[in-house]
Amino acid sequence: MQKNYYQFKPFNVGRWIVWSLFAALLLVAPMVFTSSLSHTMLSQMGIAIIVCLSYNMLLGQGGMLSFGHAVYSGLGSFLAIHTLNLVSKGALPLPVTLVPIAGGLSAAFFAVILGWVTTKKAATPFAMITLGIGELVWAMALMFPEFFGGEGGISGNRVTGANAGGIAHALGITFGPQIQLYYLIAIYTFICTGLMFAFTRTPLGRMLNAVRDNPERVEFVGYDTQKVRYFAFVIAAFFAGISGGLAALNFEIVTSEVVSGPRSGAYLLFTFLGGATFFFGPIIGAILMVLAFVLLSELTKAWLLYLGLTFLFMVMYAPGGVASLIMMNLRVASFGKLKQLWVSYLALAVTALVTLVGAAAMIEMVYHLQLNAALGPELKFMGAHLNAKGFSSWFGSGFVMLTGLFLFEVTRRQFVREWGAIQEYIEKEIKRREAL
Repeated sequence: MQKNYYQFKPFNVGRWIVWSLFAALLLVAPMVFTSSLSHTMLSQMGIAIIVCLSYNMLLGQGGMLSFGHAVYSGLGSFLAIHTLNLVSKGALPLPVTLVPIAGGLSAAFFAVILGWVTTKKAATPFAMITLGIGELVWAMALMFPEFFGGEGGISGNRVTGANAGGIAHALGITFGPQIQLYYLIAIYTFICTGLMFAFTRTPLGRMLNAVRDNPERVEFVGYDTQKVRYFAFVIAAFFAGISGGLAALNFEIVTSEVVSGPRSGAYLLFTFLGGATFFFGPIIGAILMVLAFVLLSELTKAWLLYLGLTFLFMVMYAPGGVASLIMMNLRVASFGKLKQLWVSYLALAVTALVTLVGAAAMIEMVYHLQLNAALGPELKFMGAHLNAKGFSSWFGSGFVMLTGLFLFEVTRRQFVREWGAIQEYIEKEIKRREAL
């Protein structure tokens, strides 16, 4: 039977285009953003992309809510920095470019030991076990300063290590300039992302999805669900260790904070914000994580509060994360209906911004009273002078917030009606096309 359409197989052209664009983006980004701060942030984004994707192998693919993923990225960092120091001393003939691999292998080694116990249970018991192991390793980090370096951590020198030889040394690459290290991180990011995407297409990756959705049926057809979770756990730890090794090269110091509970919580939070149900969701989350840690923390001392509120609203109104919002709008756009929503989107954005400005003014005044009381009641917020002890500042901020909130609710209801009508049209159109 002759086909009346062009079939891309065996070459998936769309996928080749996406991966080529991803590679081009990694290559061109430091040429567009040329400042040293930009190169530092891009390097951190690459590291965060690997660790968030590795975390999503557990959360998104396997339904395993881990509160201790930083254990493996952190242990990878420590083993990588010790490896780098051995290279620097000439005791280990290993190119610096392969130090992250040492971090990945060491993290996988610890996952082989700890993972068997961790994956014996699923759901809530799994989460509690990971939390317990995380706290155990965090406590050990302070108990064994010979290995973890105590509060001061372990430092290294990636430039000295570059003299040990290898292809990088032959090409004159010292990893002293940040741009050289960025491209090493970019290569690891691209390869690791490709490998983790390939994992989703393997029988083990598919079976991991089945274990997440229906473990009883997986057991019924003869698979051991614990072994599936265990193998995925070890693989995820390997990639987390690689990100830890890259972080060790990037910062040239590793402290006990890298195995702490807040670090694991950050991986969970931003993977969820990006979208755990889509492969590219954690990439968005990783970018947001670096922007929040580097830029938002510089703008305000209340950045953790804003971050928590953002997480709260995302859980309530967009549990699929940013990726799900993008995919839903792409679906609407594919049916030519997105242009009907731009006025509503604009109104939502403006009213949300007004609400945020009013709320942020009050939050900043509270923080100013608590942390900067010695500087007096006056503070500057978005070009305006506020008096943290003045009635007019509080009244004005509250009025702006409540006005924005009221207008936002009005526009939100209108948006919900329009969105529902469009979804109804799309469903009818899909059925009509299927009937052809």
